[in-house]
Amino acid sequence: MAQSAPDDALALLTRLSQKPGVQSTLVLARETGAIVRTSGLISTSSTANANSTQPASDNTLENYANGRKESGINSAEDVARLVWTFVEAAGTMIQGLDGEDEAKLLRVRTKKNELVIVPDAKFLLVVIHDTPPA
Repeated sequence: MAQSAPDDALALLTRLSQKPGVQSTLVLARETGAIVRTSGLISTSSTANANSTQPASDNTLENYANGRKESGINSAEDVARLVWTFVEAAGTMIQGLDGEDEAKLLRVRTKKNELVIVPDAKFLLVVIHDTPPA
């Protein structure tokens, strides 16, 4: 079953990314938060740094043409860093509640976006989409 886990994770990401309003997807390494794969978000560097989610430069991202900066979503590296920090904090909370439990799905809904985060054994799957109407 360990060999099918990455296939299951990619199948789930594919299913989630086909929902209406999806803006972008990220696959992060579970242990480090490094970006494994991304779509829909602009990276601040032309070459991905496999060891870090930190931007390669202090680029202010003022030249984004797709409007992502105005919507609050900046670069893939920024989102990856924030998601990884959030998942680590949620994991700490869950361990405090029940040391044998673990997160299966995390959803964060804001006025503009909703993030669906699926923690997997090796990856964090992230889908960012428009917040659905209430």
